[in-house]
Amino acid sequence: MVILKDIEFYSTCEHHLLPFFGTISIGYLPDKKVIGISKLARLVEIYSRRLQIQEKLVAEIADSLMRHLKPLGVMVVCKAKHMCICARGVEKHKADMITSALRGVFKKNEVRQEFLQFVQKV
Repeated sequence: MVILKDIEFYSTCEHHLLPFFGTISIGYLPDKKVIGISKLARLVEIYSRRLQIQEKLVAEIADSLMRHLKPLGVMVVCKAKHMCICARGVEKHKADMITSALRGVFKKNEVRQEFLQFVQKV
């Protein structure tokens, strides 16, 4: 399993045109191809630098890796703070949104748990 965790990102919510930011962790189980870890960070930059919603952000990253690397599976987890909930509406400053996208073998509980243990411990 290849994991790059806590990749910082900044994006803009396509619904409210306000910033959201946080970290993304990516794990994949290679089949025949691997890529340099900087390419994982670059992928986060590509998808986060457009008008975006967090749910679509993790899905697009996971789908892109599945399409181009053809790994056994991919998991992407994002934790972000949204200014639309902090600065307007309910004004909840400590709320974080967490989303994930699972593809391939990461749908199996034991593979998913291994990824989550690495991401949470280290």
